[in-house]
Amino acid sequence: MHACLDDMKAVDVVEIDLVGRTSIADSMIIASGTSARHVGSVADRITQKLKDAGHGRVRVEGVPACDWVLIDAGDVIVHVFRPEVRGFYNLEKMWGADRPVERAAV
Repeated sequence: MHACLDDMKAVDVVEIDLVGRTSIADSMIIASGTSARHVGSVADRITQKLKDAGHGRVRVEGVPACDWVLIDAGDVIVHVFRPEVRGFYNLEKMWGADRPVERAAV
């Protein structure tokens, strides 16, 4: 995944390990594009790579505006932002290392 993001010139790529923190995915990748067009191109390429890798049904949201594109491939979630939108939502802080661990139901 990182190689694809590097090839597409995505900026500030961060991967967050979600194992033990939530049941929604195992990892989250956050990256920025330099413009709405770049965000859309990066998202298209990532979506195709995930499908080619056998991730089955990949859900994509946010493509018309391309301010923030969410790609949900089940065990991995990819967010591609325009820089100012990324700064506003600050997902790295929300999901970073200081986030409490989800407790298993007993």
